[in-house]
Amino acid sequence: MNTALKKTPLHDLHAQQGARFTAFAGYEMPLQYRRGIMAEHLHTRSGAGLFDVSHMGQVRLSGRGIEQAMERLVTGDISALATYRQCYTLLTNTEGGIVDDLMLTRTPEHLFMVVNAACRETDYAYLRQVLGPDYAVEMLHDRALLALQGPRAADVLANLYPECKTMPFLSAAETSLDGVPAFINRCGYTGEDGFEISVPGSGAVPLAEALLRHSEVEPAGLGARDSLRLEAGLCLHGQDIDAATTPAEAGLTRAIARKYRDGSAPARFPGAGKILEAPTGRLRRGFLVEGRVPVRAGATILDTEKQAVGRITSGGFGPSVGRPVAMGYVGRKYAETGTELRVDIRGRTHTIHVAELPFIKHRYYRP
Repeated sequence: MNTALKKTPLHDLHAQQGARFTAFAGYEMPLQYRRGIMAEHLHTRSGAGLFDVSHMGQVRLSGRGIEQAMERLVTGDISALATYRQCYTLLTNTEGGIVDDLMLTRTPEHLFMVVNAACRETDYAYLRQVLGPDYAVEMLHDRALLALQGPRAADVLANLYPECKTMPFLSAAETSLDGVPAFINRCGYTGEDGFEISVPGSGAVPLAEALLRHSEVEPAGLGARDSLRLEAGLCLHGQDIDAATTPAEAGLTRAIARKYRDGSAPARFPGAGKILEAPTGRLRRGFLVEGRVPVRAGATILDTEKQAVGRITSGGFGPSVGRPVAMGYVGRKYAETGTELRVDIRGRTHTIHVAELPFIKHRYYRP
């Protein structure tokens, strides 16, 4: 393994748990543990999986009027975001492309953002440059981030923080977990109920060990995280979305504030005109693959005459769906649910059908 790769505060604990490591976004990360990706995936759907996502970027933004300032950069209604509430939003460029997708939480003193690992340094430099000296942009290098995901996540976390059980989806809380100061968001990247917990790096191992002591919790790696998010129809930046993809193409208009979509307020974020007005020639859709052979990212999608009409961006076997599934982009005329298409898998043509996303029902907690 490349010694230049960074390690998260939980690295040694992963090794003790029998992790198989892989390089990801400059970090040495657990790909899977002893039981394997499928077992970790299914356990997260039925119990609780504990993921180390400390490679993600954690950023604190502060300064008078920071909410209004951020509305010049992202697609969300940050000014209307209540204290200790979170939203999914997009950093865009002047062409209407998605520079990054991120989670943003409002606290009484600042905004807290979690950005994609591969974009963290670029996002940090961009925010510092565009926001200027009137606002503080701080990358939190001394923090770890744990994701506890699954239908038993709230029951487990309630042993350390009982109030978590009444937290609705996309809410946040500042508290202490077994003596470790923690910032908790009820959110995740699996389609399941769960929490992302930001703690000081020094407190990551004690907290992880406390959670793993529960029989409902098992460690899960990047492999299961990827198959879970694929079944949930969630995008991976740099693969399903990028700086050349618009929110409308990606099916992410929900990340654009309603006040911009209905025209009740002027949109000032980069590329707003193109994003809100330009028609889309292609759309991100789901695909069900006939047979048992999974299709991988990069495969060309063909029509029934074997003419190229799109491209697969994510694919694999869906353990909860029980069959191969994929996401990708096709021309609008081919995007209707049920449309029969073809895809080349290792030199052989396989039939696929356009499907609605997500492949599994989201189970977020919305009381």
